[in-house]
Amino acid sequence: MTTTYDFLIVGGGMVADAAAKAIRETGSTASIGILGDEPTAPFPRPALSKKLWTDPDFTTDDGEPGTADETGAHITLDTRVISVDPDAHEVTTESGETFGYGSLLIATGGHPRRLDGLEPSDRVLYYRTLSDYRRLRELVSTDPKPHVAVVGGGYIGSEIAAAMIGQGCRVTLLHPDDVLGASTFPPALALDHEALFTGAGVEVRGGTRVAGGLEAGDGVQLRLTDSDGGDAGTLEADVVVLGLGIQPSGEPIADAVERSEDGGVVVDERLATSAADVYAAGDVAEYPDKILGRRRVEHVDNAETMGATAGRIMTGSDETYDHTPMFYSDLFGHGYEAVGTLDASLETVEDRFDDSVVAYYLTDDEVVGVLLWDCDGGLDEATALLAAHTRPADAAELVGRIRPAGGADDE
Repeated sequence: MTTTYDFLIVGGGMVADAAAKAIRETGSTASIGILGDEPTAPFPRPALSKKLWTDPDFTTDDGEPGTADETGAHITLDTRVISVDPDAHEVTTESGETFGYGSLLIATGGHPRRLDGLEPSDRVLYYRTLSDYRRLRELVSTDPKPHVAVVGGGYIGSEIAAAMIGQGCRVTLLHPDDVLGASTFPPALALDHEALFTGAGVEVRGGTRVAGGLEAGDGVQLRLTDSDGGDAGTLEADVVVLGLGIQPSGEPIADAVERSEDGGVVVDERLATSAADVYAAGDVAEYPDKILGRRRVEHVDNAETMGATAGRIMTGSDETYDHTPMFYSDLFGHGYEAVGTLDASLETVEDRFDDSVVAYYLTDDEVVGVLLWDCDGGLDEATALLAAHTRPADAAELVGRIRPAGGADDE
């Protein structure tokens, strides 16, 4: 027997929440179904590595977006869709159930990248979900506090390392760069960034990769290599948390539509895939950004805004997705917002103020990224700068271009 919805969303994250709410905001009373492969309802992922650890008064109940209550959507959890039949307008789940749709939104997001030789377990967490948060909270609520090894120096790795030291754990952060954040931040800012961690008591081990691991008893032994692949010994830890980025999810769902080289789902400016009545949004969607060009973005601003746009388009709106998303991070009471490409191998200009930094990233032709560290405002100006698709002949002319509200030069 097939259950049919006017609007079917495959994926149970914030894209699904935003899309369902947008459908209702248009006044539509059509039926909405959400199929999520996780055991929990939509939940804002940024809270999993930020606010749930930094704000003692904030709980998972506070973060719950109330998707079902606010939209009347029927949410089916622990359900993995394995195929889409665009001609029949049906999807099939791993258990053999079929669901029909009038319009389908692929919102499967991404799954954590894994290391060969290190399988997930009760003490080895590829951190991504609310279930991962609950398990990690359980592990670090013991006395004495555990030794937590965090693998990866990107968004998730750095935020979890900061959260764990804030919980009183011993923390070792393993990452491949010489300086933490060196592949993202200009050199001086990368040093400041690493100093936040070492100053808080985190043992930062740069130039280090994990080649494998073995769980034994109440701990995990990690086998390490240096940046050249040479033996770098082992590390014993009670808990291992890995934040190595994500890969687009949805195989073999996405096989029904055009795919990008990295496995994402290719959409046009109206978030439509190559299959009729099938749309995609969020981490999994490769879309034509009006400023930055075709790309796939793995941040909550994109998920929420694109999800809402998809919901309206599915109900008949003639709009296009014209938002250029920002991304952000919060660490030890500091934070940054950014837009565009943050790649320290590019030419960079670092403009320092009393308590803030504005960093510009340039190619030979244009400014392609702007980072606002501890800045009050500046994001609109940064986006407009990227939209101009130009650069000064002398990159130093960018100094002073964007000034934090009330900011003053160090000099």
